Amino acid sequence: MRIHGVPGGKGRVRKRNMEGENPMTAAEELIRTEADGSISFGNYSLDKKAKAEDFESGGDLYKVKTFREITKLERNGLFVYESVPGTAVGHFTVTDTDVEFTVSCGQDAQITLQMEEDVEYEVYVDDVSAGNMRTNRSGKLNFSVELSDGGSARVRIVKQ
Repeated sequence: MRIHGVPGGKGRVRKRNMEGENPMTAAEELIRTEADGSISFGNYSLDKKAKAEDFESGGDLYKVKTFREITKLERNGLFVYESVPGTAVGHFTVTDTDVEFTVSCGQDAQITLQMEEDVEYEVYVDDVSAGNMRTNRSGKLNFSVELSDGGSARVRIVKQ
């Protein structure tokens, strides 16, 4: 599986581990590398758009744009993740067969991920299958996560 991504610019970025905390709600940085090598990004509590560019992690350059209305992540100049409204994403990891992350927001969120073109994936939310979904010809996978009152959910997408 290939998840495509983007490069960046300015913004508060810092590497640190915040395991056990809600992904980014209390964090001041917009993107960070966790101790396990995953990345966490986004801040849905911001009233104004904020971005961080040229954030290096694992040999890739990331760019994140985030605020209460939208969160978007790019890697090496290519789209990776988008949510409406904005979300906080924790421990975002990608392997050849799956994508995993924790997502937080004050309301339900529509999420779009860049995946392989015309491939079927099973989507799990909090370890419960939400069913199989096939990407379109552009490789986009769209799904919703029910979140409320600053809630969070663990999302796992597995290639079939």
